[in-house]
Amino acid sequence: MASWFRRNKPATAPAVESPAPHAATTDTSADVSPSAEPAAPGKPGWRQRIGSILTRDIAELFGRNPRLDDDLLDDIETALLTADVGVSASTELVEGLRKRMKAREFADANALLKALRDDLVAMLSPVAQPLQVDATRKPFVILTVGVNGVGKTTTIGKLARRFQDEGHSLMLAAGDTFRAAAVAQLQAWGERNGVAVVAQGQDADPASVAFDALQAAKARGIDVLIADTAGRLHTQQGLMAELGKIRRVIGKLDADAPHEVLMVIDGTTGQNAISQLRQFNEAVKVTGLVVTKLDGTAKGGVVFALAREFGIPIRYAGIGERPEDLRVFDAEAFVDALLPETLGA
Repeated sequence: MASWFRRNKPATAPAVESPAPHAATTDTSADVSPSAEPAAPGKPGWRQRIGSILTRDIAELFGRNPRLDDDLLDDIETALLTADVGVSASTELVEGLRKRMKAREFADANALLKALRDDLVAMLSPVAQPLQVDATRKPFVILTVGVNGVGKTTTIGKLARRFQDEGHSLMLAAGDTFRAAAVAQLQAWGERNGVAVVAQGQDADPASVAFDALQAAKARGIDVLIADTAGRLHTQQGLMAELGKIRRVIGKLDADAPHEVLMVIDGTTGQNAISQLRQFNEAVKVTGLVVTKLDGTAKGGVVFALAREFGIPIRYAGIGERPEDLRVFDAEAFVDALLPETLGA
């Protein structure tokens, strides 16, 4: 068994890049439905993309035909904690199993493992809510936020591709004016896929960029506007306040905007993601989550901790580098990827 474990200069006039013709790509993404997305033939599924320490530890536990006793439950709790499920969520899950075990509800260890699987799914199902673009709000404004290095700008490109494939017209706002590469990245994506990008110079006021982009999107009748923001640590109070400013400035053009505040969270950060989300939620009221890099972590259990602590919808999960690897979050597929494929395996 595993052991126990800146910057607000006066802005210049916005640059709105005209969309180029939609370039042909080699991506044949089928992940455009707002419902659960099974892997297409030849496309790796959740289990193939997410390698989990929980899978290994649970398989080891149940592979030796364990007795239904407190020692087994203690080992299950250790496995959950090691996988970053968190103390509160792990305790809640194990205590629920303990009560049922003492009531003799489980015929054998396989029945207990199935109950654990069902409880994990039940914890995530309420937050597995796909992002729906409200056609009555035009443009539908998505403000993306997150700490440095979580893959925010890349996620925007993948989201834009998804919305484009669904038939929505798009515009992007290059609001990460601190990192020049972020602006260039969005501009390159827009040029390649025929999407207009509103950008200003480096160190421009990001609230000004968002305001100008919303004006332009309204004038052009755009369906969806996705606004990027610079990555910032949740402990940087001045920069966190800047997010509030962006929201207020957008609200001058549309009192209901942004219609979605999408926080991108790195799935490898573990329990630190909880304090990150708490601070961002206080600053700008997060309405949806994207958990990235789940293919790059042996844990991934923080998803359960986030669900239990905040109840904020998890819109998407990143399980690879390709555009189609940004999947609509599926509670059952995620849990099944974390547990052994067959009971007793």
